[in-house]
Amino acid sequence: MVLLLQTHGRLSAPQLAQRLEVSQRTVLRDVEALSAAGVPVFTERGRHGGIALLPGWRTEVVGLTAAEGRALASAPGQGPEYRSALRKVLAAAPAPQREDLRRAGERIVVEPAGWGRSEAAVPHLAGLQEAVFAGRRVLLDYRHSDDRHSDDRQGAGGSRVVRRTLDPHGLVAKGGVWYLVAAHRGTPRLFRVDRVAGLRVTDVPAAPADAPLAEVWAALRAEVERPRAPVVEVRFRARAAVAGRVLRVVGPQLVGPARQEPRDGPDDGWRGFAAGFRAVAAARAVLLGFGTDVVVLSPEELVEELLVTARAVLDAYTGDG
Repeated sequence: MVLLLQTHGRLSAPQLAQRLEVSQRTVLRDVEALSAAGVPVFTERGRHGGIALLPGWRTEVVGLTAAEGRALASAPGQGPEYRSALRKVLAAAPAPQREDLRRAGERIVVEPAGWGRSEAAVPHLAGLQEAVFAGRRVLLDYRHSDDRHSDDRQGAGGSRVVRRTLDPHGLVAKGGVWYLVAAHRGTPRLFRVDRVAGLRVTDVPAAPADAPLAEVWAALRAEVERPRAPVVEVRFRARAAVAGRVLRVVGPQLVGPARQEPRDGPDDGWRGFAAGFRAVAAARAVLLGFGTDVVVLSPEELVEELLVTARAVLDAYTGDG
C-alpha cells in the first residue's frame, strides 16, 4: 500500500482494494495499522478525497525479499545507468540481504545473444526510448527489403530504406532483439530497432494506444508466429543415439513440438517421430543433413524431393562433370 501511494499519490479505498485484491474494510484496517506504526498516512472524505501519504514523506525500499533482490541483482542490465541505479536500490535493501545480493550480482551473468551470434547494433535505441517516454511521434527511416512504397530509397547492402511516420507505443526485447511497437496510420506494427537507419523525434504528441502495450505485443507476436502456409506433417525415424540432437536441430523449423511415436515392437535402435514443418523445403534441408541417421516415411512429396536431391549430390561427386 505504501509503495502504491508513493507512486500514484492519492488513491481511493476502492482503487487500493482492487489493486491489492482485498476488501475495502481490509484497506481501512491497514491504514489504521500503518498510522499506528508511525507512517504518516491519512484519509480525506469528499468527492476528491482518498488515502494519501504526507507530502514529501518517503520510505526505504519496503518488502524486498531475498528472491526479488537476487532477481534484480542478476538481471541483464546494460550500461552504467543500470549499474548505478542497482547500487542505489541494493544500498537501501535490508542489511541482512546485502551480502547475498552482492554475491548474486557477482556469480550470475546473463548473455542475451545466442551462440555464434553477436548482439545487433542499436544506435537509435536511446532516441526511441526518449520518444516512447515523452509520448512523441517519430519519423523513422527503416530498412525493409520487401517494401515497394513510392518513398523508398536505396540503402546500404541493397536494402530499401522506407520513411514512416509512427506513433510509438513501447519497446520490447525478445531473444536479445529490440522491437518497437508503434502505430502506422492507426494500425499497430512491429519494427526491429536494429533496422532503423534514421530517426527524428518530433514535437507532435503521439496518438495513444487503444490497449496496454502487453496486449498489443501479444497480438502482434501471435500474428508473427502464425504459419503463413499449411503445416507440412512429416513422419520420420532417427537413430536413438542421435535422436535428441535431431530434435534440437529441427526445432526452429517446426510449428509446435515434435511428437514421439510409440514403438510397436522390440527396440531396434530407432525412434519414430511426427512433426509439423513450416515447409517441405525446410524439412528437406534440415533432415537431409543427417544422412543415413534419419529416414523420412512421409509425405511422399518430401521423400521424392530427398531422392532427387540425393541423386543430384551423388552425380555432382561421381559424374563426368
